[in-house]
Amino acid sequence: MPIRNIAILAHVDAGKTTLSERILFAAGEVRRPGKVEEGLATMDYMPEEKERGITIESGVAHFEWKNTWFNFIDTPGHVDFGAEVDMALGAVEGAVLVVSAASGVETQTVAAFRKLREAGVPVILFINKLDNPDYSLDETLINVEEQLGVRPVLMALPEYTAGKMSGILDVLSQSRLVHSETGEEVVDEGWNVDDGWDNSRELKKHYAEAVEFASSFDDEILKLAMDGKAVAPKLLLRGLRALAKSGEYALCYAGSALEGYGVRSLITALSFFLPEVPEFNAGELGQVIRLRHFKGVGEISLFRSHTAMQRKEWPAGFEFSRLKANLLVPVEEIRPGDIYAMRAPFETELGQVISLDGQRRVILRGMPQDEDARDEDVPEPQSIREKYRPLLQTRVECLGSEDYQHVEKSLNTLSRMDPSFRVQKDDGGFWYLHTVGEVQLEVLLARLKREFGCEVRAGSPEVRWQERLCREVGPVENTFQVGPHKISIRLSASPLDSEAHDIRLSAEFLETAPREILAGVRSALLESTEVGVLGKGALVGVRFIVHEFTWTEGALPPMIKKACADAVVKLIKPADVRLYEPVMELSLECPVNFAGLVTGDIQSRDGKVKEIGGDGKTHFLKAEVPLRKIFGYATGVRSISKGTALYSMRLLGYRPAAV
Repeated sequence: MPIRNIAILAHVDAGKTTLSERILFAAGEVRRPGKVEEGLATMDYMPEEKERGITIESGVAHFEWKNTWFNFIDTPGHVDFGAEVDMALGAVEGAVLVVSAASGVETQTVAAFRKLREAGVPVILFINKLDNPDYSLDETLINVEEQLGVRPVLMALPEYTAGKMSGILDVLSQSRLVHSETGEEVVDEGWNVDDGWDNSRELKKHYAEAVEFASSFDDEILKLAMDGKAVAPKLLLRGLRALAKSGEYALCYAGSALEGYGVRSLITALSFFLPEVPEFNAGELGQVIRLRHFKGVGEISLFRSHTAMQRKEWPAGFEFSRLKANLLVPVEEIRPGDIYAMRAPFETELGQVISLDGQRRVILRGMPQDEDARDEDVPEPQSIREKYRPLLQTRVECLGSEDYQHVEKSLNTLSRMDPSFRVQKDDGGFWYLHTVGEVQLEVLLARLKREFGCEVRAGSPEVRWQERLCREVGPVENTFQVGPHKISIRLSASPLDSEAHDIRLSAEFLETAPREILAGVRSALLESTEVGVLGKGALVGVRFIVHEFTWTEGALPPMIKKACADAVVKLIKPADVRLYEPVMELSLECPVNFAGLVTGDIQSRDGKVKEIGGDGKTHFLKAEVPLRKIFGYATGVRSISKGTALYSMRLLGYRPAAV
């Protein structure tokens, strides 16, 4: 049976999870679609998801549709959980991007589309919320073309009767879909495209447009079109497949997830227009694509299989299951390209490839510490982590010293599960949690208590600034000795224009030092920059020059770390650095009667309004606001606008802080 791995993406409140529920209902996986606002969405199982009405962890569901097996991943739309989207895109062959007709293409819609393009994932658009006839499909399609830079090819369009959506017109099959008595979408057998009704003419018009677009990618279609001959749906399907791969066009379906219109056409399109799973290398068991932790179960890995294997052939200590929301359902076999929950006899890492030799012994690749065994074709496990820049830091400490080891282990597990979350241990017996945003921090603290049973005391989140070196410093010398072992380092530093670091080692050191010593020095210097000099954030853009480095045989890695860290403290003083603060781009829309209050509030937060627009009913603006001034903005703007404002933020960059 063919397999399709599909992700669904959207801006917050575009109806993504509601559409996911409708797809599961249409496929017969649920008896009725769960409602997000009631906390009943099948794929939003976490208490924090039910409470907030947003997706936090990428939910996975499975269903069969017309002899095709689908793994369906519902990704978060909130900007704090962008790493979840990146991890999901590493395991899929195609995606659905939901666009709300009520709001058009929004900030996170553009960001999601950009992610899809960068990952090379084919995408099908779904224009949602068209059950409201006041929302214009044509205007939304124009907005798609302007904002996303692709030409939408409409393949399904809504039909209205007395101001209410009454059906969907499917362009490829030239059929009309209506609701049955049970609420399912079915073909209206009594309707014919040649009957001459208004909706028939509309459908034929869009079929002709699809033929015109596809003719640029299929010579046979082009010849038939030029000769004025009909193009059969089967032939048009072939041309549209080529069109969908071009990147210049986007197949577009329309309807209402809430009312259950347009879903059947969309699912059929996922079978027709998205590619099957690729061929995998022989000998590979599969790759870890996600890590999760369930209370009472422990850690599991979301795992994409690269091989076919019966239960009796599974390596010792391995167990595979289907993951349905938070339920584990045992399976008797695994198939290539399919996605499973895996329990392994060892701790796994994101991106790790598990291979088997002739005796089915496990071979690990893609481990960050295993430089020799790493294959160039295996994705780097930390590639997603490097894309995300924590903007907040929060101090956390145990309530009792006896809990220290358990809390530390739990925090490290959460950090492995979420590449955008980082933990920095302090010698004082506490930790700094580095997060993308406030929502992510709140969810992590809730999970720490609920899933791991950790009681901690958390301080107020603070902005994570950047520290930049102002001038060349050094060299300085530092010596660290424990018993007979002694380490000495002579170090200097200079600023760089970029945020990356550069570490230069003396030729003599490079020639004489063992590999583990060289790696230890580099690692220690890089780790020392994470703390910064002022404790406000990481030190960025520094070139370290190690002029001399001497050590006694048997010196341990912690000694190297301590010697290098102390050298950096001696080298760079508070007067040598300058603080840079993060600045956010705030995109907001609200009813026009709240425009003055909302704008005034932004200006009171030192925000600079850069763009204003609207249609007479809805006010839109973009502004640059210092992150330190926008803490708690969700509560403030909700109060000012009486809950009607929608907003999103993204990092613009860093600017020098006022002295």
